[in-house]
Amino acid sequence: MPADPSALTRTFTPWSLGTLRLPHRVVVGSMHTGLEMRDDGGEGLAAFYRERIEGGAALIVTGGLAVSPEGRGGPDYAVLSDPQAQERLAYAVGAAHEAGGAVAAQLFHAGRYAVLDGLVDDVGAPARSVAPSALPWRAAHGEVPRALGSDEAWEVIEQFATAAATAKRLGFDAVEVMASEGYLINQFCSPVTNLREDEWGGDGDRRSRFAIETLRAVRVAVGDLPVTVRISGDDLMPQAPAPHDYARLAVRLATIGADAISVGIGWHESRVPTVQAAVPHGAWLSAAEGIVSALREAGEHAAVIASNRFTDLRDAETVLQRGTVDAIALARPFLADPQLIQRSRGGAFSLVNTCIGCDQACIDRSLVFEPVSCLVNPRAGRESQFPLVAARSRARIAVVGGGPAGMASALDLARRGHDVTLFEAADALGGQFALAARIPGKEDYAATPRAASEELSRLGARLELGAAATADDLAGFDGVVLATGVRPRVVDIPGAELPHVLDYERAIQHGVPAGKVVIVGGGGIGVDVATMLVEPADARVRASGFAPRFGLPWPADVLEAKRGNWANRPGDPTAPGDATAAASRLARPGSDVTILRRSGKFGQGVGITARWVVLGALRDAGVRMINELTYRRITPEGVEIARVGGQVELLPADAVVVCAGQEAHDPLGRELAERGIRFEVVGGARDASRVDAVRATSEGLVAARRLAP
Repeated sequence: MPADPSALTRTFTPWSLGTLRLPHRVVVGSMHTGLEMRDDGGEGLAAFYRERIEGGAALIVTGGLAVSPEGRGGPDYAVLSDPQAQERLAYAVGAAHEAGGAVAAQLFHAGRYAVLDGLVDDVGAPARSVAPSALPWRAAHGEVPRALGSDEAWEVIEQFATAAATAKRLGFDAVEVMASEGYLINQFCSPVTNLREDEWGGDGDRRSRFAIETLRAVRVAVGDLPVTVRISGDDLMPQAPAPHDYARLAVRLATIGADAISVGIGWHESRVPTVQAAVPHGAWLSAAEGIVSALREAGEHAAVIASNRFTDLRDAETVLQRGTVDAIALARPFLADPQLIQRSRGGAFSLVNTCIGCDQACIDRSLVFEPVSCLVNPRAGRESQFPLVAARSRARIAVVGGGPAGMASALDLARRGHDVTLFEAADALGGQFALAARIPGKEDYAATPRAASEELSRLGARLELGAAATADDLAGFDGVVLATGVRPRVVDIPGAELPHVLDYERAIQHGVPAGKVVIVGGGGIGVDVATMLVEPADARVRASGFAPRFGLPWPADVLEAKRGNWANRPGDPTAPGDATAAASRLARPGSDVTILRRSGKFGQGVGITARWVVLGALRDAGVRMINELTYRRITPEGVEIARVGGQVELLPADAVVVCAGQEAHDPLGRELAERGIRFEVVGGARDASRVDAVRATSEGLVAARRLAP
């Protein structure tokens, strides 16, 4: 029988990364935050590190630190040769050391992925990205990188060495060479992007040479400072090297001095999802374990760090108990909950505010160079702006509405010592998150209300559940946060009142009758409903089908343990809804589902990195999607539409689900204003247009600070 993963006995055993001794086997993986470029002397980055180390983190890997201006991933990337960046980084590393943690500098060159807007070359012309070969990528808008000359390749290697020496001088405890995720070193390794026939290309050994020589140079530059190389376990690109080729590279890197191999997955160009909510937890484990096997066969002892879609330390424990990989890297989960380690070590798993894999405030923002934060933790990346310090005077604050915005407000108030009462008309917290958690692939959305409910109770907040607050209820408070959310919008279509027409809340909560379904509205909620209709509701059943889809299955014993975890964890909706609803939500053929949208893109409002995944899955399932139309009427037989050009078509439907947006629901604001009660309206209750949970939780945080500093 496998060991109990909740005990975390293997996770909390010490291990060595070269000369660095670490107390547990969880690494804060690299993630771009943009904090390195904030003009605050490094205080924002220092506060970010400090809070996670105080929450139990032992080793943090920085976001990519460019080894040259030409290597930066965008205007908000730090360049290690920049004196101002050095000053900020040194300050942040010092703060991490004071808190008792260690920091590794990730040495980074974006190659053809570089974004160099505003940068000029030595003669004043706009700088061009560089790459092994002059091949553009699809998001470069036709810009073709310049192929590095043979001598220039050596110059870039020297830039890595110089950056490594700089990192050591600044006080970093280790360096990580970024050779994964399609960046420059990875580009040299792949025949997809390396068409050279010189000493840097032409066959597998020569394509790998750039990675080998870079590590040699870095190793010399830093002496005995620990060095990790993050290599690709699988590029997930056509004609890319096979995983066993990267395992062979890992052996060569270990031979010449890599203390650890961190395993990444996929390129930005890949059409296989790697980090989105649709990807099962730890789906890419076998890529890391393949590298472990190759190292052991070769007699090399470099540590191996697995990553990608690990969120729960019980999953990490299950993997570590296998005795293969040495450590697990989690990145976004530390945005969601800086106290992930401390809470898990104490067995308080239900208190952990889990990363939901939405990407909306983190990866999606980083792609457009906006400040990175977290949907479920709006303080992430803003710790210095919103410090968690005890309030100077205790205020009595009411929060009305227990959805994302209300939970964010209530938690911030309670954590700072205010007297909080949260009114929620439903019998549990969650709001729109409670609906989202019923969508296959979004089960993790249940973790935020579960964690919020438990933490608020522990902090002494009062939860008035099943209670729709009135103005009289709120009269004695020092301030009120109105987070009453939204209601489904009623459509003005003849026949919308027919009994087989459901709004999305009713459909998600209680299921949809068997037969053909037409969904009116193709935004984010419409595609969620379609996903619910064509995917099994039971996460355990769906998990067994995920592994073949992604091509890298968990080993059978790990998958079985994960199924048990999914089934038994308190608060996880493995079979959401009542028995009737569950029965009516068994997966149906995609051909039975049609999504309609008057105009515009399907899935509008879904994040950049998730939209293509969700729509691709629906197309693969056979869901019909029709746009550029007008609605004529709904009949007992279906939905009658008119196409562009006037062609009329009746789409058969046994049920019609309306997903045509939301309307703000604020039944109290006017009366509170008339009574002179201080209040703030946040989230969908303030503005239902383009409802955005990132906006809602951020507004909840800001409102809490305004009402009770």
